[in-house]
Amino acid sequence: MLRTHTCGDLRRTHVGQTVTLCGWVDKYRDHRGIVFIDLRDRYGKTQIKFNLSDDSDIQKTAWDLRYEDVVQVTGEVVERPADMTNPKLATGEIELRAKDLVVLNKSKTPPFEPEGQSLPNEELRLKYRFIDLRRPELQKAMIMRHKLTKATRDYFDSLGFLEVETPILGRSTPEGARDYLVPSRVHQGSFYALPQSPQLYKQLLMVGGLDRYVQIARCFRDEDLRADRQPEFTQIDVEMAFITREDLLQVIDGLVAAMTKAMRGIDIKLPLPRYTYNDVMERFGSDKPDLRFGMELVDIKDVAEKCEFGVFKQTIANGGRVRGINAKGAADKYSRRILDNDMKNLVADYGAKGIAYFKVTGGKLDSSIAKFFTEEQQQAIIAKLNGEEGDLLLFVADTNKVTSAALSALRSRLGRELQLYDPAEINVAWVLDFPLVTWNADENRWDAEHHPFCSVVPEDEQYFDTDPGRVRASSYDLICNGYEAASGSIRIHDPVMQQKVFDLLKINAEEAEKRFGFLLEALRYGAPPHGGIALGLDRWVMLYAGYDNIRDVIAFPKTQKASDLLTGAPSEVDTRQLRDLHIAISERK
Repeated sequence: MLRTHTCGDLRRTHVGQTVTLCGWVDKYRDHRGIVFIDLRDRYGKTQIKFNLSDDSDIQKTAWDLRYEDVVQVTGEVVERPADMTNPKLATGEIELRAKDLVVLNKSKTPPFEPEGQSLPNEELRLKYRFIDLRRPELQKAMIMRHKLTKATRDYFDSLGFLEVETPILGRSTPEGARDYLVPSRVHQGSFYALPQSPQLYKQLLMVGGLDRYVQIARCFRDEDLRADRQPEFTQIDVEMAFITREDLLQVIDGLVAAMTKAMRGIDIKLPLPRYTYNDVMERFGSDKPDLRFGMELVDIKDVAEKCEFGVFKQTIANGGRVRGINAKGAADKYSRRILDNDMKNLVADYGAKGIAYFKVTGGKLDSSIAKFFTEEQQQAIIAKLNGEEGDLLLFVADTNKVTSAALSALRSRLGRELQLYDPAEINVAWVLDFPLVTWNADENRWDAEHHPFCSVVPEDEQYFDTDPGRVRASSYDLICNGYEAASGSIRIHDPVMQQKVFDLLKINAEEAEKRFGFLLEALRYGAPPHGGIALGLDRWVMLYAGYDNIRDVIAFPKTQKASDLLTGAPSEVDTRQLRDLHIAISERK
């Protein structure tokens, strides 16, 4: 080994020992012939002292050291003077008096310092990711990722799960996003698809008798990106046979407890809270609400249909809804300009035509539209929203879908701006009983809410032919701090029921065989009842680390345009490779 210790190892107990350290020059200070550097590796920092009068052989080398040079230093561990200790460093009570210095690699002037006062823009960080990875914050995220992965594997191993790898090169199947396609050189005109998830393979593993499966799986989706999405991502993929939904929920409850203990060192209360899809949509307007604070949606139909405010009254007459939220104590925190512009633009992004608001002042509603409400109606609104002096009441009048989406977005913004929750809190809960299908008005057909392999809640099978929208799937999502952190379902294991769902989705038997024939054939050979779930590993690390950008917990992420600024991917390839794959490039007209 080139080193005897790391830069985070040394303490007072090492005083008097001769040791060798390796690392990067983090700081450089010249004090009248005595040069100090802070030497850094991923374990910490150690102060190195070069008394240049002691050894002329290392004098010029030490003087020439600069930021990010890679060096090897051998010397004696000495105690710092009492007034020169650094309590911010674990090694702050000692320093290394250098006796030998070897420059292992000189560095060019870096485009930014890993521990500079301010971070450069993200594009520069991604282009020079190998420097960005030297930042302690990013290294801490990588360590947390490792620990989370290890805790996951240890937990499932203790329960008898087997980790089984599934293929990366597979068949293209519709799963809600575009596939990344890989052309086959051997089979001209045919393509593999990178897996959006191991969904079908893990179901086949259940048919194959491997009744407890887990995999830290790489997945790929060619979709528009955002802060919490990447084109390639990692999920904790789980499937179990001979179980009920309750069995799986309990297993994942235990996993969340194990992860939280490993990441935060705290014990969480089990079982995790459970909500139905209809419940969270009515109370929070979202199937992944942030439950760290209240501010629930309130319906005021009985007041709206009788008031003289035309927007409210007409919306109710047309079968719509009028719903609102109460921003406690926020009446003086938002100006009319913000409410009439910023807030209005926010809800407009979700289809709402406008926003109505009142401030609770002197026990009454204060607003330009308050005159359209009688004293009795004003008091009814205040009572319904638990209004108090200084509260800000905000309303959206539109369809159920629009009021839910708009008020959910508004609630999220207010919760963040008004600091209604502790950013460090981890709040996890289940959302159960999603609809099996949702109506696609553009295509005039039903679409699967999750995917076409979800089992039906038994008591809802009676509505299959008469009212499909009423049928619930035996599905479940795990939500954390306003994010979907996991999703799964009990699967259909009966080929007859599977085709019934396909028929509802207008996938006839011939098309079903073409797309999913291998799975349907497996179901005909003794498939056990089974179910599973997938947890987004990247997202869980992001949440535990306290970040709001998933790229901060991935070693080599892509940009929001799915580009790798470090390597230049995606890139053009030479004509020979294209010729071997029987591919011709044509300009889009």
